[in-house]
Amino acid sequence: MVPPVNRRTLRRTLLWASVVAVVAIAVLLPLGKPLEAALGVLGLALGAMNARLAQVSVARYSDRGSFNRAQFAVSVLGRLGVITVIALGCAVLLRPAGLAVFAGLAVFQLLTIVSAMLPLVKEIRQS
Repeated sequence: MVPPVNRRTLRRTLLWASVVAVVAIAVLLPLGKPLEAALGVLGLALGAMNARLAQVSVARYSDRGSFNRAQFAVSVLGRLGVITVIALGCAVLLRPAGLAVFAGLAVFQLLTIVSAMLPLVKEIRQS
C-alpha cells in the first residue's frame, strides 16, 4: 500500500501539472503552436504515469516478504524504456515540436521535487 504522504505528494503534483497544462495550452494555442501544446501535455501525462506506476511498484515490492531485485529492476527499466521510446519517437518524428514532450517530462519532475520538498520545509520551520 502506498503511504499517505506519498499519495498526497502525487495528488499535489498532479494538481500543479494540470494547472501547468492549462496555462501551456492557453499560451501556446494563440501563438499558433497547437502541436507543441499537445506534446507538452503528453510529456506531463507520461511523467504522471511514471510517478504513479513507480509508487505502485515500490509498494508492491515492499509489501512482499521477499524482495527480488532483478524483478524490480526489470519492472523499472521496462517502464522507463517505454517512456523513453515514446519521448524519443515524438522528438525524432515530430521535430522540432516533439521536443515539447521532454519539456513536459522535465516540468513534471521539477513539480514532483518541489511537491516532495514542501512537507520537509514545513517540518524544518516548525522545529
